[in-house]
Amino acid sequence: MLKILGDLFDLDAKKARIAELDMQMSDPDFWNSQESAQKVINEANGLKSYVNSFQAMEERLENLEVSYELVKEENDAELYEDMQEELDSFMKDVNDFELQMLLSEPYDSNNAILELHPGAGGTESQDWASMLLRMYQRWAEDRDFKVETLDYLPGDEAGVKSVTLMIKGHNAYGYLKAEKGVHRLVRISPFDSSGRRHTSFVSCDVTPEMTDDVDIEVKTEDIKVDTYRASGAGGQHVNTTDSAVRITHIPTNTVVTCQNERSQIKNREAAMKMLKSKLYQFEIERQQSELDEIRGEQKEIGWGSQIRSYVFHPYSMVKDHRTNTETGNTQSVMDGDINLFIDAYLRSQIK
Repeated sequence: MLKILGDLFDLDAKKARIAELDMQMSDPDFWNSQESAQKVINEANGLKSYVNSFQAMEERLENLEVSYELVKEENDAELYEDMQEELDSFMKDVNDFELQMLLSEPYDSNNAILELHPGAGGTESQDWASMLLRMYQRWAEDRDFKVETLDYLPGDEAGVKSVTLMIKGHNAYGYLKAEKGVHRLVRISPFDSSGRRHTSFVSCDVTPEMTDDVDIEVKTEDIKVDTYRASGAGGQHVNTTDSAVRITHIPTNTVVTCQNERSQIKNREAAMKMLKSKLYQFEIERQQSELDEIRGEQKEIGWGSQIRSYVFHPYSMVKDHRTNTETGNTQSVMDGDINLFIDAYLRSQIK
């Protein structure tokens, strides 16, 4: 298996590319452009992570082969159990590595911009949005990804009315694009004094962070820029200056907001990146829609076309409707363990 992965991975080519990037980073003028420098560093770190992971797996496989020979000679039950445990762990890591290699689409390696918007239902759906927010934050932390809150609008009583996160890490968009869609919750509402069962919906939108070298034209006359005072948690500067920025793209009626930075200029720069990411996503979806029309495919759009259901009552289950992947461990999922759904979805997309 590792030989097949190694051939696909082309280890020598990856090492040669790392050497090229290291040479670029040693150039005295390397930091003249922060944006370009960071892009090189991210590519180098991603490649080094791949190479180190592959070499570590090769070493583990050699150790497993030695353990197997010992088990055959000693016929020791305890040694066999240890070997089986290591084999299970090894196969999981090989599976994860294989999945990373499949993330080769444009912008898969980019940071991800993730937005959560509750559907109708007031406090109940807003609370569901805050639960999903925590789930994605936990998932990102487990992967050592950095999470920044770009925009946050708290709910009237509990939860959030909307939130936008920047999740930074290699392949962040590649993984999280599997989460784009409507997420449905069924539970006994803690906000209902009668203890009735409620169904809530939250839409999750995921776009790749676009770098400045991506050619997406945004005409000045096509946008409207508003400034206002930040409303979310953000330190002493909140509600003291009009630093938050809202940009409306008039032709598509697309609205993006950012209140993460103290500086209005920095918030505007971040909002423009978000806008370009959304416009890129719209173009991809437009092209896909045209292809689907040619093929005669039809896809439902709306709150009824949820990608995943989270059922807390009358039984416990989380089920992804695209792949039929499900688990009864709802608490683990809400604590950020969503890799089984992401894995199944990404593999289902392989043509």
